Amino acid sequence: MADLAQTLRPYAYVAPAMIFFAAFFFFPIAYMIYLSFQDWSLLSLDEMEWAGTANYEALFADADFYQVLKGTLVYTVSTVAIGIGAALLLALWLNRKAKIYGLVQAAVFSPHIISLVSVAMLWMWLMDPQYGLLNAILEFLGLPAYTWLADTKSALVSLILVSVWKGIGYNTLVFIAGLQSIPREIYEAAALDRSPGWKTLWKITIPMLSPTLFFLLVINTISSFQVFDTIYIMTQGGPVNSTNMLVFYIYEQGMDFYNGGIASAASVVLLGIVGALTLLHFRFMEKRVHYR
Repeated sequence: MADLAQTLRPYAYVAPAMIFFAAFFFFPIAYMIYLSFQDWSLLSLDEMEWAGTANYEALFADADFYQVLKGTLVYTVSTVAIGIGAALLLALWLNRKAKIYGLVQAAVFSPHIISLVSVAMLWMWLMDPQYGLLNAILEFLGLPAYTWLADTKSALVSLILVSVWKGIGYNTLVFIAGLQSIPREIYEAAALDRSPGWKTLWKITIPMLSPTLFFLLVINTISSFQVFDTIYIMTQGGPVNSTNMLVFYIYEQGMDFYNGGIASAASVVLLGIVGALTLLHFRFMEKRVHYR
């Protein structure tokens, strides 16, 4: 009996956490998958009917859904690539001990701690076609004004710009932490070997930063796929559906069109895409991570 109690004791310790995790993680996912096979509306939750794969068939027959997928992919790839690349360059520049660089680090990080609603409102004013600061600068330089959020060709680019500006401070700070954890002896050895700066960056800094790069790649990818607030405040998915993303599409289907089954099916698709990308990151990128 004592041996049995000893064996069960670790499971008893982790049981509360596992119950909490199952209740707020596994059950919602399982229930969402169940709802994706139902024909239901938020207006009549008690009138669910089994629909089989009809929701998925309707979803993949919708041309707007493919446009949303394309827009989400373009947004994610652009935001992750530009955000991480720019943050790495900033971190390499700011990784110094002078006080001025500390002040610049604080300034760069400040957008990350500002409410996303405030950021969206600020950029809507900056991009206003008539009174915005960006067009005022273009006019001062003798260039034509731009309809940033009202043009299908520039609206998505504008959202990417806002997202990069909002997240670059966090990425930069994480990169600086990674740079400061690299042993200085490695750079001293490279200096003794008269290694060129670009070669030191490529052969030493980047490989030693690979855990940081891997972490930011996964976090930024997941975050980009889940973008909602910026779209809801700044564009509402327009103009002409050009800035509609998966999460906003799910919101529209569920809350505006009361299409609960389609919204649930789209949520399952989003879960599958994010899960698959995360697994691919771990499958192909983890082998290139240099753990110190």
